[in-house]
Amino acid sequence: MHELPRQTSDNIQAPGVPTTDLRWFFGFFVVSGFCGLVYEVVWLRLAMASFGVTAALASIVISMFMAGLGIGSWGAGALTRRTMAVGAPSALRFYSIAEMLVGVSSMAVPMELKLGRLLLLHMGSFGAWQSSRYYLLTGVWVAIVLVPWCTCMGSTFPLLMAVIKQTARAESERSFSYLYVANVIGALVGALVSAFVLIELLGFQGTLYVAGCLNAALAVFAFTLSFKVASSGSIEKPAARQAAHPRLYGLPQRTPLLLLFTTGFVSMGMEVVWIRQFTPYLGNVVYAFAEILAVYLLATLMGSRDYRGWARTHLPGESASTWSMLALFAVLPVVAADPMINLGSFEATGIRLSVIVLFCALAGFLTPLLVDSWSSGDPDRAGAGYAVNIAGCIAGPLTASFLLMPWLGERWSIVALSTPLFVIAAFTALPKTSATAASGLGLNPRLKFGLATAAAILLIAISHDFETRYAEKVVRRDYAATAIATGNGFNRQLLVNGVGMTSLTPITKYIAHLPLALMPRPARNGLVICFGMGTSFRSMLTWGIPTTVVDLIPSVPALFSYFHADAREVESSPLARIAIDDGRRFLDGSAQSYDVIVVDPPPPPQAAGSSLLYSREFYQVVKQHLRPGGILQIWYPENVDEGDAATTASVTKALMESFPYVRAFESFDGFGIHFVASMEPIPVVSSSELAARMPTAAVADFVEWGPQATAQQQFEAVVSRELDLDTLVAMDPRVPAMQDDQPINEYYILRDWFHSYR
Repeated sequence: MHELPRQTSDNIQAPGVPTTDLRWFFGFFVVSGFCGLVYEVVWLRLAMASFGVTAALASIVISMFMAGLGIGSWGAGALTRRTMAVGAPSALRFYSIAEMLVGVSSMAVPMELKLGRLLLLHMGSFGAWQSSRYYLLTGVWVAIVLVPWCTCMGSTFPLLMAVIKQTARAESERSFSYLYVANVIGALVGALVSAFVLIELLGFQGTLYVAGCLNAALAVFAFTLSFKVASSGSIEKPAARQAAHPRLYGLPQRTPLLLLFTTGFVSMGMEVVWIRQFTPYLGNVVYAFAEILAVYLLATLMGSRDYRGWARTHLPGESASTWSMLALFAVLPVVAADPMINLGSFEATGIRLSVIVLFCALAGFLTPLLVDSWSSGDPDRAGAGYAVNIAGCIAGPLTASFLLMPWLGERWSIVALSTPLFVIAAFTALPKTSATAASGLGLNPRLKFGLATAAAILLIAISHDFETRYAEKVVRRDYAATAIATGNGFNRQLLVNGVGMTSLTPITKYIAHLPLALMPRPARNGLVICFGMGTSFRSMLTWGIPTTVVDLIPSVPALFSYFHADAREVESSPLARIAIDDGRRFLDGSAQSYDVIVVDPPPPPQAAGSSLLYSREFYQVVKQHLRPGGILQIWYPENVDEGDAATTASVTKALMESFPYVRAFESFDGFGIHFVASMEPIPVVSSSELAARMPTAAVADFVEWGPQATAQQQFEAVVSRELDLDTLVAMDPRVPAMQDDQPINEYYILRDWFHSYR
């Protein structure tokens, strides 16, 4: 006897509503998901340019983004219950309004963020950088800017569910998962297209305009469609809906809400840990982050689609043993990130990323299952359930960034985040209910839970943290990064999130001594942006001037003494000041002027966020803090002949367009360029005269590591290698000058593969 095929919500049809209309809804959410991902990525970057590249700021932006989505989901769900009795056309018109407002945000948010930066700058000491008041004021402003627009984004789920509920009530119980699949497809496309195509071709603002136009198109189509749909009646009353919901897994009625919070909390917290875990293997570039996000979304899509098919022949309670598998797969990344596993570069990328697929797929399976189970297609309950899931998505990254990773490290943070999943797995697998008993395919749910727990314990026991690859080391962790100091003697090195930042090299001494010696008068003070090993900071202090050094990561200056025996003495100098700040924002919030400002951006030049220290906008900020005759030194860490010609030309153009006087010197060993720039002429001075300007302590510091025996010889090794600026620009004359909106160094795939330019 064969069961008749069931009509599914993938193929919903109701009187007066052609199937093509529901395909329109699916298409709406594909485009909406695309735009939402683009907004999140670009708005975060614009906020960093305005308020500082800090982990705290990133957490504020993402939290406000998610909070708006949650408020919109909950609020629109309530709206559908109270005011949507007039029917589907009204709901679709509300959806149209929401999409149009989201489109307006593409123009409004960048201006609002810039306005917030100006307001904070005019508050003076009340909004002092890095103070609690600063983050309070920043958080309030980011909330004012983002929450209203994100509320509109979040409202779209329950609004379209209300349309489906009224136009195809008989098969609308899984309408959330129907739209969820579409949304994830759009987000996946958005992650790939924005990172690999749009931002490189159009810049951040142009990419926002594309998203805004798509939202406007959705609004027009939805509004037009609202005149063609027909309602089958008003939404059910709350009392009738409440009686129709059985208990999932035989647990209390509101258990799905707790499970939704937990899945959001764990999955988003895991994503934060994965980024830090896999950075040593994938690199600190935007494409590495895009790869992780794309794999996350693709696996989520696979799980969501699998749920759509599974739900046709299964009851929600039959998913009980899935939680045991989810808990086990949550632990797998501790093995994939194990440095003791030697893999080739290509194989490593695929294998290490593949381990998150199973976890993300199961999370993508369970999230729509839980919302569908809780709501049964009711937009009000779906909105509330999705809002709870989003609340978990807010709490997870904050907990992982500020509590778990600083205290436990990456591996044990994975363990901590997976623990709630094992608790849930125990509660769903151990009770003797018909639903859980029916869920086993050859294995009892209790046995599955036991095997999953044992396997997880084994994986944790045999895995290692990244730093165990180094025999001698000092490790410091904080909310921003894991910093490792390792090596002996002159072979010591600094790694941040597993990426080598610097070593004990004379180049870092040149960074300070060259601009100070080029000053036509004695410098009175100096600023070093990026601490590294502290070598440039230490060298500048030997000139006997007040010196401030700024670094984004708290743990990096804490390793100063590992690299320099006199670190404590240097730190205790009344002339020394160490600030844990974003360098650009530090200048924005300071009234201090300097004779010399030196910048040592993180390597490689393609590092995510590094363009903010090479851009014309940054140089405009620097000029406001240089005294007359003052000099800016920018270190560009790439080989002149073998590096990225476009980035070299773009950085050179940005300096030449910002300063009337610029000179460039190739490093003594041929690696990297010392750019010096000023608003006044930088005279050509012989190496002997440069050496003569140095205090005795500075000379001793300069020759400490060689390679030459005297200060004059040290300078000659660089000033004799001066580079022609026009030649540097001619390396790629088509490329535009580096700007905040055009991060040439960070987005380069199309340029490398197809020689395509904006």
